Amino acid sequence: MSEKTDHFYSELKKAVESDQLVLPTLPEVALKIREAVESENTSAQQIAETLTQDASLSARLIQVSNSPLYRSRTPIEDLQMAVTRLGIHMVRDLVISLAMKQIYQATSDVLDKHFRQSWNTAVEVAAICRMLATTVPGLNPEQALLAGLIHNIGALPILVMAEDDDDLFNDSDALGKVIDELSSRVGALILKTWNFGDSMIEVIKEAHNFSYDHAGTANLVDIVQVALLQGGHEPKEVDWSNVPAFSKLGMDTDVNVVEIEENKEIIENTKQSLLV
Repeated sequence: MSEKTDHFYSELKKAVESDQLVLPTLPEVALKIREAVESENTSAQQIAETLTQDASLSARLIQVSNSPLYRSRTPIEDLQMAVTRLGIHMVRDLVISLAMKQIYQATSDVLDKHFRQSWNTAVEVAAICRMLATTVPGLNPEQALLAGLIHNIGALPILVMAEDDDDLFNDSDALGKVIDELSSRVGALILKTWNFGDSMIEVIKEAHNFSYDHAGTANLVDIVQVALLQGGHEPKEVDWSNVPAFSKLGMDTDVNVVEIEENKEIIENTKQSLLV
């Protein structure tokens, strides 16, 4: 690193260690929905009533409920029907996924370019994650979708802080090195402040550690790693045959499932549902 980049790196580490780094927050309605779902006595009507507090999120949920991903013979016309049809747990994960887009709203044109790039990567990885999860018993597609969306969330506060450092902000290689080095740590901090569970925090910590292995069946880290590699979103050269995630998912490393025509359509439908 250059002396200036090294200085930024030190300042960022100091901000992380002293809890001074400004972290993004989830929209209030998404937090309320999550809390409500975790309460045993919550009804579909109560979830629907909470959703009405955010008109934009409500409209997007109904739109996604009627998308090719979830479409049934009877169109969903209101929030209570959406919650009843999809189930409160699926609605919780979908609402958080849809709300994530609001976190990527930048305060300047320069930052907006970086944020859009990060969001587009997150959406593409998430869409592949969801497709992969539908083929693996025991993995929830909506949880996999959310795991893909949050895998690079740690880059956002780093980009915000780097905006004040013109030399670094305009040096994509140097900025990329700082993000690679610290984004998992920052991302884990964000998820802890959002009270996310250990499985999602593990995604943040291990997504780019391709020697990661564990006992038992496939988990969300495995899904995200395969999505990153098969989607072409991992900048480093990685020998797929040495990545345990593939065998955990029962996948042949010689086959790129993302290139299969049927899967392309599923992935595209998922991307469109997140980009509405």
